[in-house]
Amino acid sequence: MFLSIATSHQPATDLGFLLHKNPERVHEIDLGFGQAVMFYPESTAQRCEFAITLDIDPIALVRGRQGKGDGLLDQYVNDRPYAASSFLSVAIARGIREAMAGRSRERQALADRAIPLVAEVTPLPVRGATELVGRLFEPLGYDVAVTRHRLDPERPDWGEAPYVTLRLSGTARLSDLLTHLYVLMPVLDDRKHYFVGEDELQKLLARGEGWLAAHPERDLITARYLKRRGYLIKAALAQLVPDEAGPEGQLDPSRGDVAETVIERPLRLHERRLDRVAELIAQTGAERVLDLGCGDGKLIARLIRNPAIADIVGVEVSSQELARADARFADLPAVQKRKLMLLQGSLIYRDTRLRGFEAAALVEVIEHFEPDRLPHLERALFGDARPATVIVTTPNRDHNVLFEGLAAGSFRHPDHRFEWGRREFRDWAQRVAAEHDYGVRFEGVGDEHPEFGAPGQLAVFAR
Repeated sequence: MFLSIATSHQPATDLGFLLHKNPERVHEIDLGFGQAVMFYPESTAQRCEFAITLDIDPIALVRGRQGKGDGLLDQYVNDRPYAASSFLSVAIARGIREAMAGRSRERQALADRAIPLVAEVTPLPVRGATELVGRLFEPLGYDVAVTRHRLDPERPDWGEAPYVTLRLSGTARLSDLLTHLYVLMPVLDDRKHYFVGEDELQKLLARGEGWLAAHPERDLITARYLKRRGYLIKAALAQLVPDEAGPEGQLDPSRGDVAETVIERPLRLHERRLDRVAELIAQTGAERVLDLGCGDGKLIARLIRNPAIADIVGVEVSSQELARADARFADLPAVQKRKLMLLQGSLIYRDTRLRGFEAAALVEVIEHFEPDRLPHLERALFGDARPATVIVTTPNRDHNVLFEGLAAGSFRHPDHRFEWGRREFRDWAQRVAAEHDYGVRFEGVGDEHPEFGAPGQLAVFAR
């Protein structure tokens, strides 16, 4: 992948003072996942160009530096070593940090000024319509040129690749250009290579200061940058546009990313879903129960009242949600509190702490995973933890046409990566059951529609 920035400001060699990099040298930096090489293809008084290339080790991305399988990615075959992505944003942040912050020891007045700049990024992944590139960069004042590429020049019938060459030109502060690239390249790629939590929220607010709140694609940028994590998106928008955020928990039903809670509230679907899962777990007679993706503990609050259950472990990746769960159970009677343990963890990794349980619940969890991550969850849960009973719930996409205010093709929640119809859910569950020696049965959640089924769907796996 390649990023270049050029200027015709006179003298153009002042670009070296803004970037804190001597044009007469090649500069290298170790990024952990590879090497960033920074150099100047051209350096004259009339025109100066700076470039960054990344040399990423695709094997180390999976195996890690020590070869122990603790790398950043799970699959060897991927485009990360070759396409501009969040890896390139990391290289900008570490390699030319002072320039992105707008600081220059020798030319601070120039760093504060808008100068003619041209930036080129190639190849840049674009998940979605190519027109999205212009929608993101043109409102920031850039002239945008996009060159699309074919999957294979020798096979035009294969169509176009999801990669472009992007050329931005305009008059801007160098720090602004770098910041816009830092935020928007991962947004276009839509596949960050690292976990996104509260620290990424703070990065977005800091990097977006002065431009993001007024951007016409603010909501899309926020959702993609934060990997569609609903609670982070809500927190970001509340700080970016507090006057539009409304009362806590309130969302505008006219928006395409209308939240699940608003959509389903008239049906009491959330309460009915939790009540049914708690009932099914009670029917198994399980004494040790896992709530995987427990959120703030609403299912646990039902389970903990069951005297037959001796141990409940809630697992959640979000520290914020865990804090809410902890607060919810702070005043429990001691006899109930002894039953409960809350753990922070990811469900896609094997965890010895989750072995030996008789029942596990994943309530509205799987649809928050990228589809290519589900096999990791399957192996960790059904292959390694292996509870005797696993209960999985997920929305029924077939029923979505009946919800008022939900645009065609939209999901019930902005953090959903997919929503399955009844056939897709059955196919997935039956495959998982067959591969891991479980049986499986299905039922609907909520009132059944004769054509579209119930609004929710549930599978009970029994080993």
